[in-house]
Amino acid sequence: MTDDTANPSSPDASPNGPTVDLRRLLAQVRTEVGKAVVGQDGAVTGLIIALLAGGHVLLEGVPGVAKTLLIRALSRSLDLQSRRVQFTPDLMPGDITGSVVYDASRGAFEFREGPVFTNILLADEINRTPPKTQSALLEAMEERQVTADGATMPLPVPFLVAATQNPIEYEGTYTLPEAQLDRFLLKVTLDIPERDAEFEVLRRHATGFDPRDLKAAGIHPVLGAQQLHEASVAAAGVAVGADVLAYMVDLARATRQSPSVRLGVSPRGTTALLACAKAWAWLSGYDAVTPDHVQAMVLPVWRHRIQLRPEAELEGVTTDSILRAIMQQVQVPI
Repeated sequence: MTDDTANPSSPDASPNGPTVDLRRLLAQVRTEVGKAVVGQDGAVTGLIIALLAGGHVLLEGVPGVAKTLLIRALSRSLDLQSRRVQFTPDLMPGDITGSVVYDASRGAFEFREGPVFTNILLADEINRTPPKTQSALLEAMEERQVTADGATMPLPVPFLVAATQNPIEYEGTYTLPEAQLDRFLLKVTLDIPERDAEFEVLRRHATGFDPRDLKAAGIHPVLGAQQLHEASVAAAGVAVGADVLAYMVDLARATRQSPSVRLGVSPRGTTALLACAKAWAWLSGYDAVTPDHVQAMVLPVWRHRIQLRPEAELEGVTTDSILRAIMQQVQVPI
């Protein structure tokens, strides 16, 4: 999978009947999302992979490339509960996780759940709120729970944070804390669509498409929590050879040895790559992970996990260019 090309091979590639049905349903999810969003197939696939691997997704792009619409369309195509939080500079942690309040009728304090208690949480423009509020999501993203007044409350299953952000050079934005960035399984960048895709967007609007009314767009839920769980189990069961595991380790170690990198990929990043490579292999109809599946996931899984040296940034080096160079240098298993 890459950000701009992410089309799984035939959903019928597996001989197992139930697995074929699950792949078909996930393919239908892509079709449903496509009724509202054009030209962002890679981002759609990234969100599906995150659901299969049990992780979270950070979508980055300039305003107007359908980041929020994409997540809303995905939420509607799944038979799951979803909520949206618009991140603003005055947003407080309790506005996300919930808070303990006094109930005068009962004469006692009680916890009122925040919007984080859902299956899919759309954290819209997450980098427009200060780090203190951003960090309120850390426990929820990592532990799938919220702790308040000494009590721990589990979150629904599945639980996905789908966050959008504008590039940090835009005014009024804050850089996400490193600890929170590491909690995102994938960082997917959304670019301006190609000419044909942009024409299709304009054509739809000209014929009455309203992005605020996804029901009118004909998007229907096609997949529920139980089926998603079964698909996740199937993806986790994809085989991985020792040579491919060693290849992933060599790629991670190469990021730590790069002269342009101040902080390379951690072991958490390597396990994240493994989970996503398995999910992508399964979606593509394979029973085992190949180096191609690993390479397809390196950029979205690792681009937010390495830190460049200041001098490299001044020279215009990017994390994507470093990762591409490393994939060319590290020997690929045969």
